[in-house]
Amino acid sequence: MAALLGILLVAFLAAAVPFALRLLHSFLWVPRRLERRFRRQGIRGPPRRPLSGNAAGYRDLLAAAQSAPLASFHHAVVARVAPHYREWPERYGRPFVFWLGPRPRLVVSDPEVVKAVLTDPTGTFDKAGSGGGNPLARQLFGEGLVGLTGEKWARHRRVIAPAFNMERIKGWISEITAITSSMLDKWEVQDEARAEFEIDVHKEFHTLIADVISSVAFGSSYEEGKRVFELQEEQLKLAILAMTTVYIPGFRFVPTKKNRRRHMLNQEVRNSLRKLIEINGRKCEDSNNLLGMMLSASKLGSEFRMGIEEIIDECKTFYFTGKETTANLLTWATLLLALHQEWQNKARDEVLQACGKSEHPNAENLSNLKIVNMVLKETLRLYPPAMFLNRMVNRDVKLGKLDIPAGTQLHFPILDIHHDVNIWGTNADEFDPSRFAEGKSYHLGAYFPFGIGPTICVGQNLTMVEEKVALAMILQRFALVVSRPMFMRQCMESHSNPSTVLKFLPIRFETSMDLCVDFWVFAVNMVNAADVHRVLYIFVNNFGRMFPARLNFLSKVEFAGAMGAFSMYKQLLIPAEMYRK
Repeated sequence: MAALLGILLVAFLAAAVPFALRLLHSFLWVPRRLERRFRRQGIRGPPRRPLSGNAAGYRDLLAAAQSAPLASFHHAVVARVAPHYREWPERYGRPFVFWLGPRPRLVVSDPEVVKAVLTDPTGTFDKAGSGGGNPLARQLFGEGLVGLTGEKWARHRRVIAPAFNMERIKGWISEITAITSSMLDKWEVQDEARAEFEIDVHKEFHTLIADVISSVAFGSSYEEGKRVFELQEEQLKLAILAMTTVYIPGFRFVPTKKNRRRHMLNQEVRNSLRKLIEINGRKCEDSNNLLGMMLSASKLGSEFRMGIEEIIDECKTFYFTGKETTANLLTWATLLLALHQEWQNKARDEVLQACGKSEHPNAENLSNLKIVNMVLKETLRLYPPAMFLNRMVNRDVKLGKLDIPAGTQLHFPILDIHHDVNIWGTNADEFDPSRFAEGKSYHLGAYFPFGIGPTICVGQNLTMVEEKVALAMILQRFALVVSRPMFMRQCMESHSNPSTVLKFLPIRFETSMDLCVDFWVFAVNMVNAADVHRVLYIFVNNFGRMFPARLNFLSKVEFAGAMGAFSMYKQLLIPAEMYRK
């Protein structure tokens, strides 16, 4: 018995000692060596803890920033959603370094360095992969394009990229408009001819984009893929939790409650996608959508061949990234137009000129929507899809004056760069689409919502077409107004999940100036509004949108509108002659 115990002890020590030495090497020796390299160059950062780095300090900063009272909505979001981008540079200068566990993140905001790294063709700077090196977070994307690096990433990219060239996307516009039209028709049925109604646009846009992705990329529908989307929502929450904690090697194999749930979710997502591929695969094999191209590649005996598990990973990646990015962008764009009525009016006038009152957008008239494009670009500047990009340094390298050791993770704060007053001027935190007027462009390292270089987002063309189509069709049929004040906190609490309730005012073109010769007729059409103040608001705010050619009458109309609104409850008629003179 003693001999057996001795053998077990020796076996335990044989396994434990190398593991302990590995932990000491990873968490103590390597970080101290890298820290000395940074200090010699004057690069500083917040004091780190041996195991967790600055994870606790980051969480404290975020909690303090988001607990501060929010007096009004504004676009100066960096200090609230990513306070370390402002707090730590003020204390330690730029660039600065912070640590998540044993790995340093060197935060660099210089556009020249950003451009040099992201366009580098040598392989010195590798994609850090999704989840920041945390296997628990990587489960969200699996071995799909977002999480892959090196040659495997390049092979997948060569298969997938052709599915998203602009000519192929133009062929999908009719499907996108049909799905969008169905959503808008549903809204109009729900509003029951009311003068206004409220919608949580974030939820609606998630369903819309999920349906578009399911249709154009996989030949299915939202209902078929609904379970996948629901499971990925829960996976996202667990992935965010994993990314904000320090990962101990091997911890993913410990059967904790959360780890068991992660494993269960991952298996269910994969099984659901496998069934979808089996159901839709046969009809997609000869099509030009994403699933069809991947299935065709799976039958090739060349370097481009993709196995079924790889296809599942890519479906998982595209289902999640395509939906989140596009739905969030559309939410922010509609919110910004609701807040900035002058730009909403300009965008609507452009849409009506290009598409008319009822014609759906198509490949030809979409190219004429210059103002809509400016609005979307400015939205991407203020609220980019991702707050940062990481690149792993594979060997010691010099970037300008920076001597960067191997093992460093370069951290490019997209959100902070997009709000930098040194790049965008003193109004960097203001919504101003005119920055992008007449096709104006900026330094590649100063504006990169979809990334730049070889790893630029493969689906950006589809995202922009989806956005233009949806926004144009919404503006054709509705005026947007911000709804209840509570939306401010909801928006500011989360950069990536803007739960936003907007008020929609249907634009009823049949109630034209020919039918509304005097205010009384118009007021009767608006009588379903809840009170006289709302009648006045609706009239004055919609006259210019509905009848842009008659804006020279606006002062008389406003006067008549005010008189009519305050007298309506007393059933007093305002003669048309009052303002026809």
